[in-house]
Amino acid sequence: MNPGRGAESNPPPRFEKLSFETDWDAYQMEDEGEEKPRVRTQFFRDGSQSIIASNDSPDLPFDYSINPYRGCEHGCAYCYARPTHEFLGWSAGLDFESRILVKMEAPALLRQELDHPSWKSSLVSMSGVTDPYQPVEKKLQLTRGCLEVLNDFRNPAAIVTKNSLVTRDLDLLRAMQGWNGVVVFLSLTTLNDDLRRKMEPRTSSVRMRLNAISELRQAGIAVGFLMAPVIPGLTDHEIPSVVKAASEAGAEFGFYTVLRLPYGVNSLFFEWVGRHVPNQEARIRQRISDLRGGKMNDSNFGDRFRGTGPAAEQMSRLFRIACNHHRVQVKAPQVDRTQFRRPGGHQMEFQDLI
Repeated sequence: MNPGRGAESNPPPRFEKLSFETDWDAYQMEDEGEEKPRVRTQFFRDGSQSIIASNDSPDLPFDYSINPYRGCEHGCAYCYARPTHEFLGWSAGLDFESRILVKMEAPALLRQELDHPSWKSSLVSMSGVTDPYQPVEKKLQLTRGCLEVLNDFRNPAAIVTKNSLVTRDLDLLRAMQGWNGVVVFLSLTTLNDDLRRKMEPRTSSVRMRLNAISELRQAGIAVGFLMAPVIPGLTDHEIPSVVKAASEAGAEFGFYTVLRLPYGVNSLFFEWVGRHVPNQEARIRQRISDLRGGKMNDSNFGDRFRGTGPAAEQMSRLFRIACNHHRVQVKAPQVDRTQFRRPGGHQMEFQDLI
């Protein structure tokens, strides 16, 4: 077990023909009795020549996203994005949370792409794959740089994060809110901070996330929450209490998604379950199966985020009842796409945007 890490191992990437086994006996342990040497975080420069990614997924509320980082040091044991590291020849396990690629040119690339005549104003998600406010953002400020560009162009954005660091950028968020150009979601998976530390080891505490919601609301920012993911058999019973806590903190709207276990995430997640909550493994497997038509994962559009069948309908009703009771909307506010402008040029007419 590596302290501060969500994954328990580093399985070989699914695209690689060769793999290696680490000889732990060859390492000098830092602490007497330590099972394995600590895995240190490494950062690599990502030389991507573009920053805006497009998608045509019918169940996503945005068509474009920006990810200044590849890999995520938050290390959430369940993260559906882990397999993206396998395209780099790295593991979806410990590599995903310890080998982070940073797009140092992200703000400059974004400015260049928004300034291109072909770009039409559209909601851009700050995340989509990895958290834009993971720990290294405190130093590199790439997400902040991208928000500065979006504000300059008055192009709307949605932010999803598990890190209270988002409040550092209140000045920019206030400026964007001034022209109705931003919505922020704090991700809340559980109110149990002991479970949070084991499952999402390098994320902000529950208290800090709730405080972030309060601070954003008090600043006049459109802020909500995501219970993402709900883990059947482990956190689904917390739905009413999470909605209540988020509402009391100031969340105006909320959504949820169900645990997804694509490719190697399935084995990585249950490896984590076996170490941290082994007495609940049978129940977790059964509840997932109930939601996934007898399987552990379903990648079909329309079903992947919510599941299917009576169990999925019951979860949806429970969430909506809780939101209605605590006056939380299940629909995010609309942002304004008509304010787009190119700095130094004229504001685009609305008919140019559609």
